[in-house]
Amino acid sequence: MENKQQSNGMMKENDAVKKKVNWSGSLIVASLTGAFGSSFLYGYNLSMVNAPAGYIKKFYNETWERRYGFSVDEGTLTLLWSITVSIFAIGGLVGAIIVTPIVKFFGRKRTLLLNNVFAVAAALLMSLSLLAGSFEMLILGRIIMGVDAGISLSALPMYLSEISPKEIRGSLGQVTAIFICIGVFTGQVLGLPEIFGQESRWPFLFGAIIVPSLIQAVILPFLPESPRYLLLEKHNTSKAEKAFQRFLGKDDVSHEIEEVLAESRVQRNTKPVSILQLLRTRAVRWQIVTVVVTMGCYQLCGLNAIWYYTNNIFSESGINREIIPYVTLSTGAVETLAAVFSGLVIERLGRRPLLIGGFGLMIVFFAVLTVSLTLQNTVHWLPYLSIFCILAIIASFCIGPGGIPFVLTGEFFQQSQRPAAFMIAGTVNWLSNFAVGLLFPFIQAGLQTYCFLVFAGICFAGATYLFFVLPETKNKTFHEISQAFAKRNKVTLEMQEMKHYPGERKSSEEQESNFTSSADNGETKKGIV
Repeated sequence: MENKQQSNGMMKENDAVKKKVNWSGSLIVASLTGAFGSSFLYGYNLSMVNAPAGYIKKFYNETWERRYGFSVDEGTLTLLWSITVSIFAIGGLVGAIIVTPIVKFFGRKRTLLLNNVFAVAAALLMSLSLLAGSFEMLILGRIIMGVDAGISLSALPMYLSEISPKEIRGSLGQVTAIFICIGVFTGQVLGLPEIFGQESRWPFLFGAIIVPSLIQAVILPFLPESPRYLLLEKHNTSKAEKAFQRFLGKDDVSHEIEEVLAESRVQRNTKPVSILQLLRTRAVRWQIVTVVVTMGCYQLCGLNAIWYYTNNIFSESGINREIIPYVTLSTGAVETLAAVFSGLVIERLGRRPLLIGGFGLMIVFFAVLTVSLTLQNTVHWLPYLSIFCILAIIASFCIGPGGIPFVLTGEFFQQSQRPAAFMIAGTVNWLSNFAVGLLFPFIQAGLQTYCFLVFAGICFAGATYLFFVLPETKNKTFHEISQAFAKRNKVTLEMQEMKHYPGERKSSEEQESNFTSSADNGETKKGIV
C-alpha cells in the first residue's frame, strides 16, 4: 500500500514537472534567430526565383547578345535557366556532405555563425550580377547559397534538438519547418510587382538574403553552444552547466547533467562516429532506414510538382493572369499556418499520427486532383476543386511530412552518432530534391495529369512503412527511443553496451566525478535528453 502511494506521488510529481516546462528567453531567441538565418533562407530561395524568371532570362539573352553579337537560342536559354534553378540542389548536397566535420570541429552554434559567410557571399554575387553584366555570377551565387542551405538544414535541427527539453523537443524542432514556410511566403510577397517583382528591381530579391544572415550573426554569439556538445564532446562541464541554466531558465541543472552523463555510459566514446561506422552499427540500422525513408518521401512526395502546376491550374480556373501572383500567396499562407498548427499540436498528438496522417491525406487529395485535372475541361467548376486540392495537399504536407523528418533525425541518434546521421539525411534530401527537378518534366510529359498518381504511390509506400516501423518518440529520451528500436534491430541495450561500447562506464564515471551533484539520485529526472 505504501509503495503504491509512493508510486502515485511520483507520477503526480512527474506530471507537475511536465506542466512546469517553460520556454526560457534564451531558448526562444536561439530557436528564432537560428531558424531566421538558416531554414528561412532555404524557403526563401525556393520561391523567390519564380517571380523574376522572365526578367532573368531576358538578362541572360541581352548579356549573350552583347558578348557574341547574336541572341541566345531557345534551347541554350532553357539550359542556362535550368542550371540556375537546379544548381541550388547541387550546392545543398555539397553542404550536406561537408557539414559533419564542420560541426565536429566548430560545434553547432559556431557552424551556424560561420555559415553566414556563404549566405552573404552568395547574396553579393547574385545581387550584383546585373550591374556586372555576368549571369555566371548569378549561377555561382546559387550554388554557394545551396551550400549554405545544405549546412544549415543539418546544423540547425541538430542544435535545436540538443538545447530543448524533451517535453517540447518536437515543438521546437518544428521551428525549422515553420521558418521554411515563412521563407517561401516571404519570397512570394517580395516578388510581387509592387515590391521587387520588376525588371529593374529583381536584384534586390537576392540582396535581401543579407538581412537574415546579419541578424543571426549579430545575435547568435550572445547565446550558448549546445550543452550536450560541450559536455559529451568538449568535456567542459562548467560551460555545459551554464548553457543548461540559460536554456532551461533555472539554476539547478544537476538532473540534466546526470542524464547526459547516463547517455554517455552506453556510447563507445564521446568522439563522433563516421558514416561508415554508423552504417555498420547494428543497433541503429532501422533508425537509419527510417531516416532515409522519411527524408526520401519528404522530397519525392510531389510537393515540388504541385508548385509546378499551380499557375497553370489557377489560369485554367478563369483567374486573370495579372492577379495570379496574388492568388498564389494563398499557397504560402496555407503552408505557414499548417506548419504552425503542427508545431502547436505535435507534443499532444505525437509524431506518428501527424506524419502518417499527413501522407494519408496527400494520397486522397492527389487522387481527387488527378480526376479533377483530367475532367476539368468538361465540367466548368472542376478547376476550383483543383485549387482546393492544391491547398489541401500543401496543408497535409506541412502538418507532418514537411517538418517531422528533421525532428526524427535528431531524436533517433545519440550524441556521437548525430553528425553522421544528419549527413546521411541531408544527402538523401538533396539527392531526392535534384532527382525531382531532373525527372519530373519527363514524368509529366509522359503521364500528363496522371503523374500525380506516382506521387500518391510514394506517399502510400511511405505511410505503410512508417505505420509498421516508426515508434512514437514523444516525450522519450534518446535511450528510450533506442529501446523501442532494439527488438527490430535484434539487439538489447545490455548487448549493445557489452559488444559495442566497452570501457565507457569508467570514463563516464570519471566525467561524473568532476561535477558535484546536489540532486537526490532517486528522484525522477527531467530535461534535455
